[in-house]
Amino acid sequence: MVSYKDLGLVNTRNLFKKAVKGGYAIPAYNFNNMEQLQSIIMACVETSSPVILQVSAGARKYANQTLLRYMAEGAVQYAKDLGKKIPIVLHLDHGDSYELCKSCIDTGFSSVMIDGSHLSYTENVKLTKKVVAYAHKHDVTVEGELGVLAGVEDDVHAEEHVFTQPEEVQDFVTKTGVDSLAIAIGTSHGAYKFKPGTDPKIRLDILHEIEKKIPGFPIVLHGSSSVPHDLVEQINACGGKMDDAIGIPESQLREAAKSAVCKINIDSDGRLAMTAAIRKVLKDNPGEFDPRKYLGPARDALKELYKHKNINVLGSAGKA
Repeated sequence: MVSYKDLGLVNTRNLFKKAVKGGYAIPAYNFNNMEQLQSIIMACVETSSPVILQVSAGARKYANQTLLRYMAEGAVQYAKDLGKKIPIVLHLDHGDSYELCKSCIDTGFSSVMIDGSHLSYTENVKLTKKVVAYAHKHDVTVEGELGVLAGVEDDVHAEEHVFTQPEEVQDFVTKTGVDSLAIAIGTSHGAYKFKPGTDPKIRLDILHEIEKKIPGFPIVLHGSSSVPHDLVEQINACGGKMDDAIGIPESQLREAAKSAVCKINIDSDGRLAMTAAIRKVLKDNPGEFDPRKYLGPARDALKELYKHKNINVLGSAGKA
């Protein structure tokens, strides 16, 4: 058993209390490798923001659970070396089983998500409650989910969007004991969220109804990348093909962050920033084969994107 506290990590409980009260959201950035992790920590140190390091089941397989533990511990020290001790959470994104959540808790994660949204309501409650019981024994916080987001991201696939039903949320959080709740109000996974020519909108009306049912309770938004048009254009200009990629307007995310939404997940935008930078280097220098020469610019581009998110979208800058 490895405790996250021994790694210098924190859970989400106090971070979310401050965020709900302060009208901002904690960034939850997914990472798979060293460059992504460096970018996240540099951006959050430079903007003095708390951060949630997210790891999907796929990323855990890719990076190796032992290496991940030491990378998280290294991230804590790296932030200090850069001159700022910031709160850092290591979070399992979209855990789909009790066994996976337990394994993550046992290897140093400070927060886990159990996603039972593909199950019946009764089975979702049962599974989530079981994970919460084990997690809380180790002071690990748990995120549950009600509703289904459409789209594709890693191992998460859904064809249809199912909005969260406001009348279910109070019963769900009471029966399960979760510390936060991911809801479906129109965001979706992946870069291809909406069709070209549409006017993307998230259902803030559903969010406000949910807030009335569980006032002050921490709410989470998944699938909240904005898919910046300039990055899509750069990818396409450098040999890529992402013509129909459209995301969530940042203005709507900022509005949501001012409410009880205290955690916003961003993954696809980071992938786009890195891919755009890498493609540009290789287009301009087709003979380049030193990974540092294209991963370095990708890391820098990702850092600048996340600094922008912290300052202008999430409102988390200066909250560490």
